[in-house]
Amino acid sequence: MLEDDYTYVIRKALRGCGLTHADAARQAGLPADEVLAFADGEFSAETASRLAPVLRLKADALAHHPDYLPRPLALPNIHRLDFAFDDERVNAWLIWTEDAAILFDTGYEPKACTAALDQLQAPDPDEVFITHAHRDHVGGISALIGRGCRIHGNRIDNARPMKPGDAIRCGSLTVRACDLSGHANPALGFHIDGLAQPVLVTGDALFAGSMGGCATPAIYQHALQTLGKVLTPLPDSTVLLPGHGPATTFGEERRNNPFL
Repeated sequence: MLEDDYTYVIRKALRGCGLTHADAARQAGLPADEVLAFADGEFSAETASRLAPVLRLKADALAHHPDYLPRPLALPNIHRLDFAFDDERVNAWLIWTEDAAILFDTGYEPKACTAALDQLQAPDPDEVFITHAHRDHVGGISALIGRGCRIHGNRIDNARPMKPGDAIRCGSLTVRACDLSGHANPALGFHIDGLAQPVLVTGDALFAGSMGGCATPAIYQHALQTLGKVLTPLPDSTVLLPGHGPATTFGEERRNNPFL
């Protein structure tokens, strides 16, 4: 299932545009109670189409959002580690090839990540890359350091500094950092070269069908700009590995994500 249903999309877009429900209703020419009901879960494709331009969302993607789920991907070298985070879920991603094992993020519980690696009978990662410092992504760092893993990130405690533009070679793979700040600041995305398809680890900057929430309209605009700079040059076949929810591709998101 998706990380965000359409009500979260609406909530994030309202905050990002600095609008109340009443503001959005007035600008869309809709009754305020209709917009409130829509935002509370009474979906209407017509209401979605009317609200989308006001919220600067892609109208057709919002109108079909309740039916959207990215197609399952065959990713033989990519393992999703799906962890509990309070009453939610959070991802880490293990890329495991013949000559490299690299990990992106570590989950929330201190020993959950190492336990998942042991269950997969995977080697300890050669390198660990952290997208951002939120607690649901960094909780397993200490256990991985205890196993001798090297941690890389931007302003991450106990990590080797890494900034946008930096690249690290891991066997036949190359990991290149890019700026995906917005939801978190700083935040890194990671391009992975050397697999059958191009891959981008997005962290919480982008989910299937949604994006990470932003605290202010200025931060929201910054997040959209950084996403645009990173995503626009990519081929549609690029696999996107988010911090929450299923893997997807840029092509799927370009068509179906209301924020893009």
